[in-house]
Amino acid sequence: MPNNPQPRRTPVDDVDRAIIRALADNARMPNNALAEAVGIAPSTCLARVRALQERGIIRGFRAELDPAAIGLPLQAMISVRLRAHTREQNESFRSTAPDLPGVLAVFHMAGSDDYLLHVGVAGPEGLRDFVVDHLTTHPAVAQTRTNLIFEQIPGRRYLAPER
Repeated sequence: MPNNPQPRRTPVDDVDRAIIRALADNARMPNNALAEAVGIAPSTCLARVRALQERGIIRGFRAELDPAAIGLPLQAMISVRLRAHTREQNESFRSTAPDLPGVLAVFHMAGSDDYLLHVGVAGPEGLRDFVVDHLTTHPAVAQTRTNLIFEQIPGRRYLAPER
């Protein structure tokens, strides 16, 4: 059987870091403006961004939405503990959780809880219904713990460290 080693990752250099920081601040920045901001030619910039995408460093460009503005003003973080740590139960929950109504993000965790779900709902009844209808009835779920979010304070997401 042939040995298939992991592909070798090319290191991220200072120009790549500058591109990543600029796109993290504004992913809709036109290529010409991005090139000017990082001090390289537009053609070089376009090639760099494409290379970052091909290498899996840039995984996509998304719109950041205000949950309250789209009818989901109540947000919560819900910790989920599975009944058993079998591959089947883990995959069962992992494959359904992202598609549940109101789920904004799913995190697979180490520690006392197995998953953390960031959810947005219309109000307290919607949160109760989400937990009762989708979590406590899931055969893999043993326990949940819900924490309300008062305010979300954005951080500087995934920025390559400065040198």
